[in-house]
Amino acid sequence: MAEATPPRGKMRFRRNAASFPGNLHLVLVLRPTSFLQRTFTDIGFRFSQEDFILKLPAIENFALTVKDMAQMLQSFGTELAETELPDDIPAIEEILAIRAERYHLLKKDITTVTKEGKILLTNLEVPDAEDAVSSRLENHQQICGDWQTINKLLTQVHDMEIAFDGFWEKHQLKMEQYLQLWKFEQDFQELVSEAELLLNQQAELADVTGNIAQVKQKIKKLENLDENSQDLLAKAQFVILHGHRLAASHHYALDLICQRCNELRYLSDILVNEIKTKRIQLSRTFKMHKILQQAHQCCDEGECLLANQEINKFQSKKDAQKALQDMETFLEMAAPFINYGPEALQYEFDMILSPELKVQMQTIQLKLENLRSIFENQQAGFRNLTDKHVRPIPSVVPASDSLIRSREPFFSPEQGRKTWRQNQSNIKIEVVHDCQEKRSSAQSSSLDNDNSLDILKNHVLNELVQTEKVYVRELFAVLLGYREEMDNPEMFDLIPPLLRNKKDVLFGNMAEIYEFHSNIFMSSLEDCVVAPERVGPCFLERKDDFQMYAKYCQNKPKSEAIWKKYSECAFFQECQRKLKHRLGLDSYLLKPVQRITKYQLLLKELLKYSKDCEGSVQLKEALDMILDLLKSVNDSMHQIAINGYIGNLNELGKMITQGAFSVWIGHKKGATKMKDFARFKPMQRHLFLYEKAIVFCKRRVESREGSDRYPSYSFKHCLKMDEVGITEYVKGDDRKFEIWYAGKEEVYIVQASSVDVKMMWLKEIRSILLKQQELMTVKKQEQHNQLTEQNLSSQRNEGRCRRWLSYFNEATLLNGK
Repeated sequence: MAEATPPRGKMRFRRNAASFPGNLHLVLVLRPTSFLQRTFTDIGFRFSQEDFILKLPAIENFALTVKDMAQMLQSFGTELAETELPDDIPAIEEILAIRAERYHLLKKDITTVTKEGKILLTNLEVPDAEDAVSSRLENHQQICGDWQTINKLLTQVHDMEIAFDGFWEKHQLKMEQYLQLWKFEQDFQELVSEAELLLNQQAELADVTGNIAQVKQKIKKLENLDENSQDLLAKAQFVILHGHRLAASHHYALDLICQRCNELRYLSDILVNEIKTKRIQLSRTFKMHKILQQAHQCCDEGECLLANQEINKFQSKKDAQKALQDMETFLEMAAPFINYGPEALQYEFDMILSPELKVQMQTIQLKLENLRSIFENQQAGFRNLTDKHVRPIPSVVPASDSLIRSREPFFSPEQGRKTWRQNQSNIKIEVVHDCQEKRSSAQSSSLDNDNSLDILKNHVLNELVQTEKVYVRELFAVLLGYREEMDNPEMFDLIPPLLRNKKDVLFGNMAEIYEFHSNIFMSSLEDCVVAPERVGPCFLERKDDFQMYAKYCQNKPKSEAIWKKYSECAFFQECQRKLKHRLGLDSYLLKPVQRITKYQLLLKELLKYSKDCEGSVQLKEALDMILDLLKSVNDSMHQIAINGYIGNLNELGKMITQGAFSVWIGHKKGATKMKDFARFKPMQRHLFLYEKAIVFCKRRVESREGSDRYPSYSFKHCLKMDEVGITEYVKGDDRKFEIWYAGKEEVYIVQASSVDVKMMWLKEIRSILLKQQELMTVKKQEQHNQLTEQNLSSQRNEGRCRRWLSYFNEATLLNGK
């Protein structure tokens, strides 16, 4: 035996040895380590010589059979608990069938053993009292002892069978629920993939540019998507009902199932809303194109009408009256398009009115306005002709290239319809002699020319400069009308005492932002109007200055907290009244955040129309700079929301990225086993990747207003990057990867929201690990060089010492002589 046996145990073995007819060569000591083993603790041969005297080989064989049966059940139970589970449903079903078959075989073995014991018990019936008196007392005691031994063994077999049935029932239930969960999860993942595919397909229809035929094609595609989405929604409803049934049956993964059902509902709602929104958007786009198409036809008819009004055609009063009537009919038809004002366009089509459509609408309105002006002049001439029979004035139409040169702001609310009439006074005119010549001229001024990249680029650049001026004026108004008023003695009575010293927190560094834009940036942007290629350098040269926006955004939660507390005070209301602002201060405090976001939108549009142009490379760099700034601001807003971290997060280096993940904690160097079913449910964690560590946090759910905009995180744990490793692919889900720590002592299975997010994180982690490896290599080389230098220095010192000793010895010998 491997362990030392205590004296008391040795005496027991000697006493038990006397109960067996043969010599004992092996003694098995069973120790409970599992459910079945604890249940079968009493199965063994721990009887004393008095209550277990085996004289018959049959009884001894039966006892050994019972022991073997117990060991078989224990082995089966251990195997069930320790066997690794497969990752696919057919393999799980196969294992279930094999285990059920083995269970039934073991049940048959138990029945056989029980039957054998009952036969032995029948053969050893307890004798009657009269027989006991007549027989010898010694034989009577032996028979009673054998009978009691078999009876005890049968009782243990019965208890063993009950325990085994109970274990199997629980195991079978767990395995069935596990299989149900796998099927449910598989259905869920398939639905999510289908929903994401449909969402991506409808997102491809977001571009509202193109002609009316292309818009029709997009509407048709959207109708097909809608049909597919209905099938998907029906499947999702079926899976949700299945999840409810599993939850009602007290499934062990109740929380996960409910979470998946909620996710399906949320995803279904998103899909329905996105398709509905896209349908409205495309319908409005189609309506806009119809208006453009009708306006084009109106232009063509007006140009033909003018071209046909030649002098020799109007030789009678009747001809002149007919021409006059045609012009009045045209003006009546063109009126709706000419009078479609900027406000109506903005109100009805603002969401889908792209720069291309704006240019088209402006061009057509300008044409119609000029035609109307010409027709009004012609009407006077034809009226004179009907009265005096005089020659009509020549027909004129605007030159096509004059329209392209027009670069006034499109649909500017300040200018309104005056723009068209002011432009008309500067338009060149030419005499038109026939319709065919005018058609050729119209073709030269087609929409392909009107949509030139030069016009679109200047439109975006003009919007960039004009909105910059508005932005600076708004900042100035807020600083003068609110911030400075907090120092006005006449307003002190209206300011709550606790608000008076909160000026710097409420407004942050808005004054610094205003000074930068007013004195530096706005004038630089204005210079770009005549030199569009300077836009990119204009941003890049002031890259460091834009970091002031990060400071402003980090202060924003504190500023909003003050505003919410004092927003109803008389001071703010009085300032708003004096400024005649329709919106409150909080809307203007949001302007810097909105402006930095607006820059990236305008730069994207400008880059779109500046491909292969001078300065396009710098423009792309400027866009990347603004995007990096937005990401940095967003990351910093999340970092300041981390609570519970002991230490300084800045010591972890620069934050590379952050995001929400589902996380499982795996075994130490092992796979998921049956006894870890309870860990199937993932933890929802927000991960922060720094240069020196990965920080795991839990997002705190808060019901307060603004909690979605400014989240809060509880720190959970931190993994140092110098001990981190990754496994890029995890079987079963392309979105999963592993982060392991300290030689896989800790394994975290991480599931991203998409494959793209996963690949981005893997790229950043690989980059950090590669830099660490390079630094370690450089450090080792430096250490090696240092050791080499030390060795050389030591060798030089030893050489000097040897030379000195040699010199000293020679000098000693000479002195001795």
